[in-house]
Amino acid sequence: MDCKKSSNLKNCACTYEPCPRKGLCCDCVAYHRASGELPGCYFTPEAERSYDRSIENFIRTRKD
Repeated sequence: MDCKKSSNLKNCACTYEPCPRKGLCCDCVAYHRASGELPGCYFTPEAERSYDRSIENFIRTRKD
């Protein structure tokens, strides 16, 4: 499967600019999963800017 990086970048919610995985969703998901985290696109814009990608933060920010 070919990566659609250019179209992925249009919808990427990650604000961490030096990220080498930006627009490479497969790499991003694998990286965060290996770290016990979720990618930034799972979070609200406010929660994403905190760079806290923990599952606990995801649950906490989605309870409202």
